[in-house]
Order: sequence, then structure tokens, then C-alpha cells
Amino acid sequence: MLKKILDAIASYNTIIIHRHVRPDPDALGSQGGLATLIKDNFPDKQVFVVGEEVDSLKFLSVMDSIDEAMYRGALVIVCDTANQARVSDERYTKGDMLIKIDHHPNEDPYGDLMWVDPSASSVSEMIVKFYQEFPQLTLSDQAARLLYAGIVGDTGRFLFNNTTPATFECASLLVQQSFDRQALLEQLNEMPEHLLRFKGYVLEHFELVEGMVGQMRLTQKLLADYKVTPQEGSLLINSFSELEGIKAWVFFVEEPDQIRVRLRSKGPVVNKLAGKYGGGGHPMASGATVYNWEDCDKLLAQLVDLARQYKDAQ
Repeated sequence: MLKKILDAIASYNTIIIHRHVRPDPDALGSQGGLATLIKDNFPDKQVFVVGEEVDSLKFLSVMDSIDEAMYRGALVIVCDTANQARVSDERYTKGDMLIKIDHHPNEDPYGDLMWVDPSASSVSEMIVKFYQEFPQLTLSDQAARLLYAGIVGDTGRFLFNNTTPATFECASLLVQQSFDRQALLEQLNEMPEHLLRFKGYVLEHFELVEGMVGQMRLTQKLLADYKVTPQEGSLLINSFSELEGIKAWVFFVEEPDQIRVRLRSKGPVVNKLAGKYGGGGHPMASGATVYNWEDCDKLLAQLVDLARQYKDAQ
């Protein structure tokens, strides 16, 4: 599959790379890292990264603005996006060929070529493995910086269980390149004052159910009062993850037309629960969408049941 992907890259003059909406460091790191890797090794090709802009992550990658005509005869690659509904920029189907590169369970197969590896910590790790597969490829400092950011982001700075020996091997390869790791990690950690103050509110007001499940409901009014966007609020999902005894937690983030659900876990498998509400993701980190607070109540009760069953089985 990796050879087929390299052959496709070599055969197209225009390559457009997408990722998921509301991107995190792995989405932007894998997208930008792959784009940089291609540009460095195929300098005559046109390579673009597209999707909505995220001000807080512009230090990683800035998106390109391209006309739809650019998709004509182009290769399109979608990184880090399990479900087609979550691809940022719906024009991803308008190219000549489509490739999916992802590390989530492959519940929504799409594309002419698919490289899906749920054992990988991140798609950024997968891009490093792609580079390693072909000795003729070179890796620049900027590509390494982006891919390192993606791995660090999706492994929780190498603290999550998805960190494997292969993850450390890939990270070791990347840090051999010349980029300022400390500055990068500081940028990933930085938080504007209004969001830091809102984090204080979250820590004071989150609810703990049965000593095992945490929940926080970010209503539109609450977000507006603190001048926090729904996306910024979602960044605080792990604010109280260090709480003793907690098994799982959920953020309900209200938007004008829906309520975004962010699920995290220290043991109970939550992606199947997310799937019941049109979502999905990793066993310990998933998302979904509901449309009223009554469904939030139902989902919370089911999450508590999962945590209770997990605790009883220990």
C-alpha cells in the first residue's frame, strides 16, 4: 500500500491534502508534514493544504486558499479523518484520485486507496513510517517539526497508552533533525488569558458522578460570557483528568444547531457509545453529536453504566 501511495504521489502534478474539521495537532501535523515531505522530495509539484483556519494553531500550519478548478486532475489525500462527514472542505471528492490515511477504526471506508492503521499512535507517526519505507526520500527540519507536534499531541506528550516502542522510534528519528523542541512544546502548551480563566471555571464547576465519571456542560451562554469559542472550550477536555478515581469524562459543548460530545476514558471503551450517537473514534477518546439536553442525560447515564461495569470487572 505504501508503494502504491508513493507511486500515486509521483504520478500527479497537483496534490491537495485535507484533514478533519476542528483540527488538533495531529490533523495539522500529519497534513502539513506530508505536504512538506512531498514538496521537499518533488519540488516541481503543486502541493496544497486546505481546511478551515485555526488561529491558535497557525504556528503549525497555515492553510492554502485554492479554486475548485485546482481539483481537476489532482490527487487528493485525506489525513486523520475516520468519517467522510468530518472531512474539512467538502471538495475532497472532486479530484481525480482519493487516498485515505488514518489511524482510527475503519468504520467508514472511502477512497481509491486506503492506508488505515489503528495500532499507530497518530497519523503523524504513520507519515514517519512512510518516510522510513523509502530510502530515497529526505526529511527536512520543518517536516520533522510538524510530525513531532502531531505525535506529541495525540500521545499526550507520550503519556497515553497508544504510545508504543514504534512511537518512540519515530520520535527519536524526528528529533535528530534541527528544530526547537522546547519552543514547539511551549507553543502547544500556551493558552490565552481568557481561556485559562475559563479553565478555572471548569475546574470549579465540573460534576463528578458516582466518584467515577466527570461531566461539564458548556452552554452557548456560558461560552459567550467568557468569550470562549466552542472549539476553545473543547480544548479543556482533559482539565480534570488527573482526578483520583475518575474512569471517564465527557464535555457537552453547545453550538447553535447541535451539541458536540467529547468523550475521554481511562479504561471503559467509549467509541461504541459514541457510535450510538452518530460518532466514533478511539476506544479511549471519541466524539459524537446530539441535538438536545435530554440526549445528553441519556448519554451520561450510559457512560456511568460503562464506568460501573469497568470498575466491577477490575
